[in-house]
Amino acid sequence: MEKKRQPQYFGALTTATPLRFVQQWCLLLSIFTISVSARTFDYADALSKSLLYFEAQRSGRLPYNQRVTWRDNSGLTDGLEQGVDLVGGYYDAGDHVKFGLPMAFTVTMLSWSVIEYGEQMAVAGELEHALEAIKWGTDYFIKAHTSPNVLWAEVGDGDTDHYCWQRPEDMTTSRQAYKIDENNPGSDLAGETAAAMAAASIVFKKTNPHYSHLLLHHAQQVFEFGDKYRGKYDSSVEVVKSYYASVSGYMDELLWAALWLYKATDNEVYLKYVINKAHCFGGIGWAITEFSWDVKYAGLQIIAAKLLAEEKHKEHNYILERYRSKAEYYICSCLNKNNGSNNVDQTPGGLIYIRQWNNMQYVSSAAFLLTIYSDFLRKSNQKLSCHGGLVGHEELLSFAKSQVDYILGSNPMNMSYLVGYGPNYPTRVHHRGASIVSYRENKGFIGCTQGYDNWYGRVDPNPNVIVGALVGGPDCQDSFSDERENYMQTEACTYNTAPLVGVFAKLNHLEYQKVQRDQDSPLIASF
Repeated sequence: MEKKRQPQYFGALTTATPLRFVQQWCLLLSIFTISVSARTFDYADALSKSLLYFEAQRSGRLPYNQRVTWRDNSGLTDGLEQGVDLVGGYYDAGDHVKFGLPMAFTVTMLSWSVIEYGEQMAVAGELEHALEAIKWGTDYFIKAHTSPNVLWAEVGDGDTDHYCWQRPEDMTTSRQAYKIDENNPGSDLAGETAAAMAAASIVFKKTNPHYSHLLLHHAQQVFEFGDKYRGKYDSSVEVVKSYYASVSGYMDELLWAALWLYKATDNEVYLKYVINKAHCFGGIGWAITEFSWDVKYAGLQIIAAKLLAEEKHKEHNYILERYRSKAEYYICSCLNKNNGSNNVDQTPGGLIYIRQWNNMQYVSSAAFLLTIYSDFLRKSNQKLSCHGGLVGHEELLSFAKSQVDYILGSNPMNMSYLVGYGPNYPTRVHHRGASIVSYRENKGFIGCTQGYDNWYGRVDPNPNVIVGALVGGPDCQDSFSDERENYMQTEACTYNTAPLVGVFAKLNHLEYQKVQRDQDSPLIASF
């Protein structure tokens, strides 16, 4: 929150006062009124910091232009035992396991953000950082897809990792790698990875066409593999069940991947997949009130609904309208405008509340989808029909903004849940690397138990600020306890921050346009 400025007095006006002075006085007064009466947020700063977070989560050999300087190289032998190169990618949260499913969803959301709001990111000077964040993930996916029907799903395992509290640079835990293949299928993981690479191929199509083509080639192969050999990945990679179990199954990811491949290729085969399997795969059957690394239906339904605006999809209008109906169920539930109990709960402070553990992931993804759908309604000059009445695009965007502003500090705790933003944010984030002295400052080895004994239980703030991390956030009563062991609230994940990147870019651009309009408006003095 910005500090309130002290009032300045300019003296009394008279009819003899020069008009130019009157205009200047009115301008200063209007600026002062805005500064003291409205709580404003620096969305450009939030955008910049959100992208910085992904550099803190990097695994592998860090590049020369690494901006998060308290991190160093880690996981340099990943895949060595299995004879493959799995160096790189992202750690998902405050531990050091590389989980394929949430990593892929993170990259899909970053790519979708650039597809929708890349121009706004460029204006803010952050597009290159967004592209770097995407490519760090997709480079790893290319490595992990070692043959048409083999995709490496995970490096490390949560059980051994969670017994240990140490920096990634000191890592002594298991780096066992796990894969899916023809005999051990994982259609959900394959689908999300295909979606991530297809979406990223759109991002790089103009700036790096060779890389874009490579991503698309892998995306098509991975999708074909996941579709041909069907099964849940957590049945094949059982060590993941306690951490990222695929509760929703794989049908949503296969539809999601096919739709992204259609957007990337314009090949009717993929669209027909989405249309023909709409019913049997739940695309037009499931009305969902969350969008996450596990459940893709709401995002799928919103993209499908947007296809209605194009004349070439007219023959599929019947199915696409049913997709739209489910998409709008999700939107209306977020706005608390569905019938009866079919709405998402909210805290007294107005935050979307889905569940106790890491609730902010659902807030950021909802804010993104509402922003996307608001743009769709505005461009198509339509309104949303909820049980509670018609809703315009302005209301959708206003609600999305309210969620973002809550995250940035407009909440009962006056706490920014985006680490490093504003004057008051969590300082004891549940994050191994951030909570221990930087490897670059002290290269002395810190073991598993030593980390727990000397660092985990400290009441002092973390020595390293993990800027841009979106923590799990407050409980259902808006209460938050900034304690390292309170992992349900203080742990951050890559897929929490990823959807915010696009929303920050959009809101920053709207603020910029508003300032431009205010500057261009003539000041008229009346007496």
